[in-house]
Amino acid sequence: MKTGVLQFPGSCDEIDALQAVRRVGDAVLLWHRDRDLQDVDAIIVPGGFSYGDYLRVGAIARFSPVMESVLEFAADGGLVLGICNGFQVLCEAGLLPGALLPNTSLRFVSRQVELEVVTADTPFTSACSPGRRLSIPAKHTTGRFWAPEEQLDALEAGGQVVLRYAEGHCFNGSARNIAGVCNESGNVMGLMPHPEHAVDGLVGGSADGLKLLESMARTVGARVAA
Repeated sequence: MKTGVLQFPGSCDEIDALQAVRRVGDAVLLWHRDRDLQDVDAIIVPGGFSYGDYLRVGAIARFSPVMESVLEFAADGGLVLGICNGFQVLCEAGLLPGALLPNTSLRFVSRQVELEVVTADTPFTSACSPGRRLSIPAKHTTGRFWAPEEQLDALEAGGQVVLRYAEGHCFNGSARNIAGVCNESGNVMGLMPHPEHAVDGLVGGSADGLKLLESMARTVGARVAA
């Protein structure tokens, strides 16, 4: 698997994402002004503060030249994972449902959280089993997932809710404890916690984030084999 990691002005987690995904395949940085995706098999939109979070988180990054190519890539079925600010960017771009609002505390929070895998029937969780708990760090001010109630019902019914915060771990007030969602086709996913910071048990005590990256590599490998 060759993964492209986007880099915007204000990104701060692209190098961690690059190093994390290199544990399961190759990876390259993709500059925000370039439209060439360098024949990647998957894309990660990393965390940070793209364009300083001006106007609204993710709102300016959504119009970067590289995002035009990402939209086409996703429309063709390519795997796209948005992490934290990347999740916000994908929501702004219309690739994912809902919106990310300020935490109910209106404060920046950084802590280790427990997530529950709601469905393993996605390219991002196929290496997990339903109900499995993943210990992954989260760090954000604007990470409260929100959508109208009827849309939340549709997301649940359509299997688009991929990850939930375990009981007692939803510090940001996300609707129905939702931590990660995918699009209707299942090839685009966003989550607020940072799997790229949980790939080595010697650093932070958890390597659970690798499960998401391994799932992506497994999916790409299966497609190539087919």
